[in-house]
Amino acid sequence: MKIVHIITRLIIGGAQENTLLSCQGQHRLGHEVTLITGPGVGPEGSLMDRARSSGYRVIEVPQMHRALHAGNDFSTYCRLVRLLRQLQPDVVHTHSSKAGILGRWAARQAGVPVIIHTIHGLAFTASTSRLANGVYRTLERWTAPITTKIVCVAGAMSVQSLEADIGEARQYVTVYSGMETQAFLAAQSQRQRIRQRLGLQPEHIAVGTIARLFDLKGHDDLIDIAPDLCKRFTHLRFLWIGDGSLRQHLEKRIAAAGLEDRFILTGLVKPEEIPDYCSAMDILAHPSRREGLARALPQGQLAGCPVVVYGVDGNAEGLLDGVSGFVIAPFDHEQLAQKLSILLSDAPRRQQMGQAGRQFALGRFSAETMVQQLQSVYLQAMDARR
Repeated sequence: MKIVHIITRLIIGGAQENTLLSCQGQHRLGHEVTLITGPGVGPEGSLMDRARSSGYRVIEVPQMHRALHAGNDFSTYCRLVRLLRQLQPDVVHTHSSKAGILGRWAARQAGVPVIIHTIHGLAFTASTSRLANGVYRTLERWTAPITTKIVCVAGAMSVQSLEADIGEARQYVTVYSGMETQAFLAAQSQRQRIRQRLGLQPEHIAVGTIARLFDLKGHDDLIDIAPDLCKRFTHLRFLWIGDGSLRQHLEKRIAAAGLEDRFILTGLVKPEEIPDYCSAMDILAHPSRREGLARALPQGQLAGCPVVVYGVDGNAEGLLDGVSGFVIAPFDHEQLAQKLSILLSDAPRRQQMGQAGRQFALGRFSAETMVQQLQSVYLQAMDARR
């Protein structure tokens, strides 16, 4: 097949890594793969070099940005139409909200027979602006009818989209976001070395968070509960993997609480180094306020960590509640502190839940499984089109 993926930007993030693994896997299967993307620029770090070194074609559209902008968006749409007419793909697969809207309409205009869109997270729940949410909800409703199949990284995304009158049930299919699972298993041999580099002593219990230092990721929630937890658990350390625009704000809050010695901020970490850093953690805390299904959940479980997560969007599908971690009421600081306390005070339970989580994540979140399931979606869509 000739497959074109379109994504808004190639910063370090879950949707972007999902897209690159899809491109890599399809390229290995012998398909002709092209990735069209906006710039890979941001404090979170770029995946552009990784994309360009993977063997498939990468085309950058400089005017495609995340923010709504009538001039840039129209220019992007026209460029996409021209590119798709030149490439003549069998399948266009879009990712993220901006590229999902512009890319699907461009594919229709270019006469692409199969148009697939993946929902990594719902744009109309992401903003505090009711206007922006309304715009995205309306655009998704208009665009769904021209979409052959809508792939969701969690079943909850299908339910929420249908409740918002976006598309029809027959269009939706769930394909869990895959990752290179063996890298996390192999990284366990690096645990002692990484912990020493980070200044973690053998007795320290590291509560890790893997997320951009950005709005809605929940870092402020952890700072809110940290003073009491740090008083009760002298060996507690918070390990934050990632960088972003809120770093200075968060560092000021940590300093104001007098907890600089309890927080370790790694800064920007290359995606291929994430497994090593995960090996240094004992617990994963992911209090994000908006997700499709957070990639951090299988990453933490593959590293043998029990997880504590807000039950937003599809997160409940990313672990076994009460077995490999805890799903708690969204934004409930008291429950967040309580579940972390349970794990901090019970090493055998941490180990038991961590082992259960590793087995669960291996079965659900491998990149190979994701690529094969996407291929089935494409082939079924092409057969239905014929």
